[in-house]
Amino acid sequence: MLLDWIKMDIYARKSRWKWYLAVGGLFIVALSLLYTKHLADQLVERESQQAAQFAEAMRQISRLDQDLGCDLTLPARIISDNNTIPVIVLDEFRRIELYRNIGSSDSLSAQELQQALVRMIEQGADTIPVRVPPDIDKLVIYSHSNLLALLRLYPYVQLFLIAAFIAFGYLGFSAARKAEENLVWLGMAKETAHQLGTPITAILGWIEALKASNQDHPANLEMLAELQNDVNRLELIADRFSKIGSQPELRTVNLYRELEACRDYMQRRAPRKVTFDFPDSAQHEPLMVQINPPLFDWVLENLLRNAIDAMEGGAGVISVAVRKEPNAVCIDVSDTGKGIPHGKFQTIFKPGYSTKTRGWGLGLSLSKRIVERYHGGKIFVKSSELGKGTTFTIRLPLHQPSPT
Repeated sequence: MLLDWIKMDIYARKSRWKWYLAVGGLFIVALSLLYTKHLADQLVERESQQAAQFAEAMRQISRLDQDLGCDLTLPARIISDNNTIPVIVLDEFRRIELYRNIGSSDSLSAQELQQALVRMIEQGADTIPVRVPPDIDKLVIYSHSNLLALLRLYPYVQLFLIAAFIAFGYLGFSAARKAEENLVWLGMAKETAHQLGTPITAILGWIEALKASNQDHPANLEMLAELQNDVNRLELIADRFSKIGSQPELRTVNLYRELEACRDYMQRRAPRKVTFDFPDSAQHEPLMVQINPPLFDWVLENLLRNAIDAMEGGAGVISVAVRKEPNAVCIDVSDTGKGIPHGKFQTIFKPGYSTKTRGWGLGLSLSKRIVERYHGGKIFVKSSELGKGTTFTIRLPLHQPSPT
C-alpha cells in the first residue's frame, strides 16, 4: 500500500512544488518592486529639493548682483554642481535663458532647445516660479534624472535575467534528467530481455521433452501446444524489450490486417462481457504504413489492456476507427470505461504514473517512446469523460508508395 501511495502521490507533490515555487517567485518580485519604488520615491524627493535649491540659487544670484562685494560662490556652485537633473530656465518673456543637462552636447541650437522643452513639458516636467529683482518672474522647468529612470527599470531587468537563468537552468536539468531516465528505462528493458532469455530457452527444452514422452496422450499434447503458444509469446515480449534503445527495422504492412491480428489475440484473453468493434480488413482497401509490427502490436495491446482495466470487470465496448489525413493516418482506440480526468492527459504518459494497484505505470510511457521515437508519430488522449470512456489517438506518417 505504501508503494501504491508513492506512485500516485509523486506527480501530485511535484505539481504542488511548482505552485510553491511560483508563489515564492511572485513574492520576491513584489518585494523587489516595492523596495525599488521606495528608493525611487526617495530619489524623486531628493531631486525635487535639488531643483528647489537651484531655483533659490538663481534668485540669490540675481539679488546679490545688486550689492557689490557680495560673495556669490555658494549659489554659483549650487548651479554648476547640478550634473544630473535636466533644467531649462525661461525669462520673463518665456524665452530660454539657461539650460543644464539637456541632450548629450553642451552647445545646442535654439531649435534643439525648443524641441527639448516641448518634450519635457509633454512628459510632465515640474515647474518652479522664481521672482528675481527687480520684480522679474522667471520659470524653472525641470524633469527627473536618467538615474531615476534606470532605477525604475532595474527590477524588470533583474527579473528578466533571473527568469532567463532559471529557464536555461531548468531546460538543462530537465534534459539531463530525461537522458538519465532514458538510460534507466533502456537498461531495465535490456536486462529484462536478457533475464527472460535463459528460462525461456529452458522451458522450450522441457516442452520438447514432454512432447516426446506424451505421444500417446493427445490431451497432454493439446495442453503442451497451448503452453508452447504462451512460451512463444514470452519470446515475443523478450524480443520487444530487446528492441528498446536500438533503432528497429520498419516494414510496410497493411494496417487493417495488423489491427485485426491484435484484436484476435486480445479478444481471446478479454472477459466475455467486453465487445471488440474493429474495422474489417476484408471491407477496406489496403492501407499501407511503415511500422515495426512487434513494437506496434505492443502499443496497441497496452491501450487495449488499459481499456479492459478501465471497465473494471463490467460490460463495455472497445472500438477502433481509422482516419486518413493528408500526410498521416490516425488510429482512434476508444472504450466505455471510467474515463481519465482532463488534468491527467499528459501525466499518464510519464514513467511511474499508474492508477492501478499493480504495475509501475511503464506501459503508456514505453508506448509513447515507441510511437514517437521509433515510428515518428504521436500518441495522445483525444478525449475522455469520467464515467463514459476515453479515446486514445495514434498518429502515424502515411506511407507513400514509390513511383514505378
